[in-house]
Amino acid sequence: MGLFDRLFGKKEEPKIEEVVKEALENLDLSEDVEPALTEAEELPHEEAEVEIVEQALLQEEEIQDTVEENKDSEPVVEVQQVEEFPNSEEVSEEENTELLETVEENSSEVLEAETPQVEETVQEKYDRSLKKTRTGFGARLNTFFANFRSVDEEFFEELEELLIMSDVGVQVASNLTEELRYEAKLENAKKPDALRRVIIEKLVELYEKDGNYDERIHFQEGLTVMLFVGVNGVGKTTSIGKLAHRYKQAGKKVMLVAADTFRAGAVAQLAEWGRRVDVPVVTGPEKADPASVVFDGMERAVAEGIDILMIDTAGRLQNKDNLMAELEKIGRIIKRVVPEAPHETFLALDASTGQNALVQAKEFSKITPLTGIVLTKIDGTARGGVVLAIREELNIPVKLIGFGEKINDIGEFNSENFMKGLLEGLI
Repeated sequence: MGLFDRLFGKKEEPKIEEVVKEALENLDLSEDVEPALTEAEELPHEEAEVEIVEQALLQEEEIQDTVEENKDSEPVVEVQQVEEFPNSEEVSEEENTELLETVEENSSEVLEAETPQVEETVQEKYDRSLKKTRTGFGARLNTFFANFRSVDEEFFEELEELLIMSDVGVQVASNLTEELRYEAKLENAKKPDALRRVIIEKLVELYEKDGNYDERIHFQEGLTVMLFVGVNGVGKTTSIGKLAHRYKQAGKKVMLVAADTFRAGAVAQLAEWGRRVDVPVVTGPEKADPASVVFDGMERAVAEGIDILMIDTAGRLQNKDNLMAELEKIGRIIKRVVPEAPHETFLALDASTGQNALVQAKEFSKITPLTGIVLTKIDGTARGGVVLAIREELNIPVKLIGFGEKINDIGEFNSENFMKGLLEGLI
């Protein structure tokens, strides 16, 4: 079964016999008892008010009986009431209402205190973080279909423009439009709605390719070395800190290396993350050679039996020659200690930059071999379609995704969860 069928299932029109049979089975001939139930639901409030008045009357009668009995006894003892219950005449409707509201508030507070907060599932995180992308794309697609009554050349031109605006990339938009032209002729489709499902199906197939995602992170038996690259401001250092927390919670020994030595703020930020999640951070003097800091980190990681070593690097893409030389030197130093490392080289991309993220991916892929992408800030943008562009044009898998600002809002990327969160409700 393909990815599209796993996500959305095969939609088939039910036979007329089945529809009639189901309607007869579900036919409800019972009498409508809804009004009686509604009245029954209202009784508790009325009974509560009556009960308050009855209690007040009973208490007043008991007090009067006691006073009459004590009239004949010799010492008259004054009975002081610490707390007087108001009699029925003094109990107003407002007071009764306030009393009932207080009881309801107290009971609701107890219920809230007893109810634990439910943690989001992975799919719920995808649905939440892709809401803006899904809403934007869905709204444009629905408007598009509403504006066209027939499938003609203008239809395909407008569709291509819509896809480009959705940040799926020029190449993706062009390829998809051409495939739809062929499908329309093959199926002799005259109405736009006939192609709605085909568009979604083609988007899923485009990401699926041959089912070869390679999304898994290649953890090793001993030390796993992860090298992180990316321009400043995309959330690279924050992603490293969140991952450090995630892996430590999973029982792994984690260490960080602050190799962006030319930017004091980057070192301080990573050091703060290390303090926050309680993992060691290897740093060097200001303006130190990044490769020397990496070498210290590699040796410490081997000596201390670290499971996961994450290395933060500079992101000065505007000076590509220097950056390439620096990353090549870091790579040589890593291999000097662990020949098969780094096991993962992640490029951090800010999803909110749309096509600019695709440009960055192209440039960094020229500088250093990339094994995967960390997609950040997807919850704050409507440009999640850039994942499709990266998949089609660069064939670099997204392996990690940031769902938001909380420390737990990061996880391994799952294409099925992503495509479901992106396209759910459009069919």
